[in-house]
Order: sequence, then structure tokens, then C-alpha cells
Amino acid sequence: MTTTRTKTKTSSTTKRSDAVGTRVALGLGANLGDPPRTLHAAVVQLSRWLLPRLVSPLYRSHPVSSIPQPDYYNLVVLGSTHFAAEDLLAMIKALERSAGRRPGERDSPRLLDVDLLLYGDLVIDRPELTLPHPRLRLRRFALGPLVDLAPDLRLPDDGARAADVLDGLETQGVVRVPWPPGLKPTG
Repeated sequence: MTTTRTKTKTSSTTKRSDAVGTRVALGLGANLGDPPRTLHAAVVQLSRWLLPRLVSPLYRSHPVSSIPQPDYYNLVVLGSTHFAAEDLLAMIKALERSAGRRPGERDSPRLLDVDLLLYGDLVIDRPELTLPHPRLRLRRFALGPLVDLAPDLRLPDDGARAADVLDGLETQGVVRVPWPPGLKPTG
């Protein structure tokens, strides 16, 4: 059974959000090609849809997969948008495709992976969209950068502080790394 619970006052998720915009968090990752350059380019593209935006430090993490592959580079972008959650998700998927992502096995190597982690206080569970992201609480590579940007953020499904959830996770091979010269996005 599909359930949808919302805490926002948006009457339809296909309409644009209010005049101020909705605060969103996106998790970005890449482990093929030149991941820092790919992530930088993706952040630049996201500036068309998210304003103002903050960009977390860059992290490197071990893949969460049984498939042999290189380490991932990860970051989180926090900003506001006037696009509905489903519209933003469609734009994110188009961005992934434009970066060369092709359909493949779950947890396989990626040129670019962009996840909609949070969309305001929206709590939704549908086959095409689950918010908050269903594995956010399990992944230090997403929660760590999110907490860097919003240390007092509360997760919309139960009000838990993201920092407290992060404190309960193992290190998972996640480390902060410097951006290569000339690639650090401004936010």
C-alpha cells in the first residue's frame, strides 16, 4: 500500500512551492571519471534550481556495495527551490543522464548520483519518491555533509536531530578531503 504523509501546507506536490521556496537537501556522489570535476559541474548546474545554496565540504567514502569499484566522492547541497518535489526529482534525473549516467544495477559505480534527501518537512512514501531519503539515516557520507551545513537540522519524519543520528553511525570509511585546486564550488 502506498502512503503519503505531508507536514507541509502544499495542496499538491505538482504545484510550485510558496513564494519563499522550499528548503531542500541534495546528496551528490560520483566514483567514475573525474569525480571532483563532475561534482563541481553538477553543483554549477544545480545553481539554476537552488537559491541560495550552500555546498558542504567534499568527502571520500567506501562504496556501499558488494560490487568492486573505486571510492566515492560525496557532498551535500542545501538550498531553496520553487519547484515541486516531483519536478525537482525529474530535473535531478535529467542532470544525471546529461553527466553520462545510464540505468544499471543498484549500488553500481556511477559517473554522477544525485539524491533528493529532504524537501522541506515533506514526508512521503511512494514508489517513485520517498522523503526523507529512505537510507539517509544509515549513510554517514550523506548525513556528515548535511550536518556540516545544518548542525541543528531536525529530520521531518520524527524530529530527530541529524547530528544525533550521525553520532550513532560507524565511521563507514568516510573522510573529509580537500577539493583539487580551482574546483571548490562557491555557495
